[in-house]
Amino acid sequence: MFMENMKNRFSFSMSKQKTIISLEQALTLPYATQRFVQLGWRVIRIESPGKPGQNNPGDPNRYIGEDTGESDLHAYYIAPNIGKEAITLNLQQPEGQSLLKQIIRELNVDVFLCNTLPKRYDQLGISYEILKEANPNIIWCGISAFGPDHPDRAGYDPALQAMFGYMHLTGDPDRDPMLCGLPIIDLKAGDEAFAQVLLAMMEKQETGEGKKIDISMAQCASSWLITALPQLEFVKDEKDLFTRSGNEHRSFVPSNCYPTKDGYVYLAVGSDDQWKKLTEIDGFSHLSLGNRVTNNGRKIDKDNIYKDIRKGLESYTTQVFIEVCLENNLAVAPVHNVKDVAQLDFIDKLMVKTNLPNGDEVKLFPAPMETEFLTQNNHNIKCAPKLGENNESILSEIGMTHSDISHLQNEGII
Repeated sequence: MFMENMKNRFSFSMSKQKTIISLEQALTLPYATQRFVQLGWRVIRIESPGKPGQNNPGDPNRYIGEDTGESDLHAYYIAPNIGKEAITLNLQQPEGQSLLKQIIRELNVDVFLCNTLPKRYDQLGISYEILKEANPNIIWCGISAFGPDHPDRAGYDPALQAMFGYMHLTGDPDRDPMLCGLPIIDLKAGDEAFAQVLLAMMEKQETGEGKKIDISMAQCASSWLITALPQLEFVKDEKDLFTRSGNEHRSFVPSNCYPTKDGYVYLAVGSDDQWKKLTEIDGFSHLSLGNRVTNNGRKIDKDNIYKDIRKGLESYTTQVFIEVCLENNLAVAPVHNVKDVAQLDFIDKLMVKTNLPNGDEVKLFPAPMETEFLTQNNHNIKCAPKLGENNESILSEIGMTHSDISHLQNEGII
């Protein structure tokens, strides 16, 4: 009954729009706040106004990727920032810090997030202790490479993939370590910030109190080593620890990628019964040897098994082999490129869209889950904001006059 009551209260509260201010750049935090946009919440991103004569002020990601015709709206920046508002604030100046607190107070901001070095929290006037003065019940969340215990250490996804074992575990065993194909540590940390803020808001309904949340990208990254780190406690010889294994699964044989007549397939055999079904498919009877009946036996003979499966696939196209496997309830999939994925019917209908400044509608990505906000808006969210696009509207909203705003511009505060 308690959990049901909590669920009901949480659902009611989450249905109301919340206001988030985020001092954000790069990917991990913009990705986190993009998830709040998909709930229909108001997200205001803060960036530096830059220095006089600076060519590319604000978030460096604004200037990365294909040119869309707007100098500060390059392609890489758009997707994680659709649906947001943007203001510029010079937080190195006391007047800028004071203005941030005024915005938090006047807009009744629920959540503040940042992804700057922890050593700069006090310098920029954005620490939890400082911003509580504007809203004692604020939920504060900071993402950093190594958390507040390492306040001056920066980190980016590729370097963290190298440091925390991801590269060591990725690629072919006889070649150099490799990065994962996506910035998964950035995305993992962003999802963790999203989840922890939601949890804090749920707790706030019971306690009436805000919360300070620190997200360490390093801790997030190492938490995903749940199939690797425990090996240290169980293997007898370090040579048996996980290392690079190409496309094969380290525990289940045969689970690997194989060429067909016209492409590639990934076949995952997860049980002895599934193995038996594979050996009964036309052209694969040569796989059926007594020492391969069990997974442990197949692990010993895996290299020969992979060769035998490749031989069996020589007469199959990708589509025909997939159809045969699906008829036998075997887990198989084509190796798609990104364009192939975008053209899948069930993905295409979920794509979040936006309209570029020139009016063109573009498809961007599917949301992790359907939300009422997305459904009501036909999955179309307004384009990512230009640098400082909402300075005047937001400052007017908190009661500032045109003269006040001109003063802030003249002083380099916005």
